[in-house]
Amino acid sequence: MGISDSTKNTFKKAVSTQILKWVSFKCRVFARQVGLDGKPLTKEHFGPQGKEASIPLAEFEKIESTLSITVVGASGDLAKKKIFPALFALFYEDCLPEDFSVFGYARTKLTDEELRNMISQTLTCRIDKKENCEDKMDQFLKRCFYQSGQYNSEEHFAELDSKLKEKEAGKLSNRLFYLSIPPNIFVDVVRCASLRASSANGWTRVIVEKPFGRDSESSGDLTKSFKKYLTEDQIFRIDHYLGKELVENLSVLRFSNLVFEPLWSRNYIRNVQFIFSEDFGTEGRGGYFDNYGIIRDIMQNHLLQILALFAMETPVSLDAEDIRNEKVKVLRSMKPLLLEDVIVGQYKGHSKGGKSYPAYTDDPTVPKGSLTPTFAAAALFINNARWDGVPFLMKAGKALHTKRAEIRVQFRHVPGNLFKRNFGTDLDKATNELVLRVQPDEAIYLRINNKVPGLGMRLDRSDLNLLYRARYPREIPDAYERLLLDAIEGERRLFIRSDELDAAWALFTPLLKDLEEKKIVPELYPYGSRGPVGAHYLAAKYNVRWGDLSGEDS
Repeated sequence: MGISDSTKNTFKKAVSTQILKWVSFKCRVFARQVGLDGKPLTKEHFGPQGKEASIPLAEFEKIESTLSITVVGASGDLAKKKIFPALFALFYEDCLPEDFSVFGYARTKLTDEELRNMISQTLTCRIDKKENCEDKMDQFLKRCFYQSGQYNSEEHFAELDSKLKEKEAGKLSNRLFYLSIPPNIFVDVVRCASLRASSANGWTRVIVEKPFGRDSESSGDLTKSFKKYLTEDQIFRIDHYLGKELVENLSVLRFSNLVFEPLWSRNYIRNVQFIFSEDFGTEGRGGYFDNYGIIRDIMQNHLLQILALFAMETPVSLDAEDIRNEKVKVLRSMKPLLLEDVIVGQYKGHSKGGKSYPAYTDDPTVPKGSLTPTFAAAALFINNARWDGVPFLMKAGKALHTKRAEIRVQFRHVPGNLFKRNFGTDLDKATNELVLRVQPDEAIYLRINNKVPGLGMRLDRSDLNLLYRARYPREIPDAYERLLLDAIEGERRLFIRSDELDAAWALFTPLLKDLEEKKIVPELYPYGSRGPVGAHYLAAKYNVRWGDLSGEDS
């Protein structure tokens, strides 16, 4: 008996479906191997007249790849002091691919040799491997090249592309662009680099330095402009504080130590403090700083990102998207930030020990009568079951008495404390406190109460202290090293996703508009002091004492 036409058709459809699935699978394999990074195929991925590439798919695994890193704004301070030294440190530690080159791009006219001389002055070797330092520097500098050009010139970026191709020598090329430039030229550079200097057969990624706009609207416009030329996966918004060792360790401390995770909630934590202080003023950078202020410069990004990492729920995995999903949930759960929960300040001139310190408005680059805050303190709240009612206090300022960045977790008082009379009326002295000191002298310490040896019952506060330089004598890598390496490897966990950025600006934009429209006058505080008195009243409003103001932490 013969096979019916309907059976034949069914069989043909089944075979066609399987073939399509196989082709789809092969295309995905091909895309991963050539590193398309979600970009559409273009004519460069095929041979002449639209034919398929002449190399069989199986041969792609054998193709050598090369990495080209272009630092846009190569003559600027950030590039010289941070980016080039971080790239050299990665090379020194054998963390870069065997075949790589570094290009500097800026408007300044320089030769390759002049670029090498400029960056060689800031390169240093790891303290534990000095014996081959000079050889390593020479090897690194030989891989550094320069291309001068305008930031908005497609023609000049096409010239850069030609130089990159010359060094790549027909290999599978991966390209990383680091935008170390003012934000007003971000979009021009992204457009020119994307259209004229993208990799034809590998991935192309762009690292963008903050600020990412001044408010929700400008940040949204910037993201839309980027996405005309790049996919979200190609954009790496860098916040170097997320690359600091203690911030990285925050999740490890919490999620891999049973002693902490059960305590990480409103049931045991009374308040959390995020403190950032610098012991210097704007030092000639006032013109740039005045356009942003301390809230945009430090609080809306560095401190808020650390808060989100601290407060997030346990992610499904350590995958970048799972972690960033949890951070976004925290940011979207935050109570609107009110003017009454914020204090702003500005440092004034001060004389101490026969030395005079200038006021913020004494900086010649700052407009006279500027109301831009150089200090801010804020009380924030998260409206969810874990953190309901717990004050998260932020404090950031310039020209203060010390340089520090730390997270302080103050636990609740012991109910029915048997030793209450030993502490007198000041129960804060009996508060257990967990401190993560991000800088300087990285450390984690837990403040506990214990008995002083001897007759009688005298109590003392002591620290269980993990001081990094004592426990880990090896030099701690700079944050830029970690973040550059992550970008090269495609690890996005420590970079900011566009919806994270939107949620962060949604929290701070109404406050910033209020401050500017109502022309709120900042409280003056002396250069080198502990900041404005108003910060103490803000903390006291929520029955909190700033942890960094006790005699033990001065």
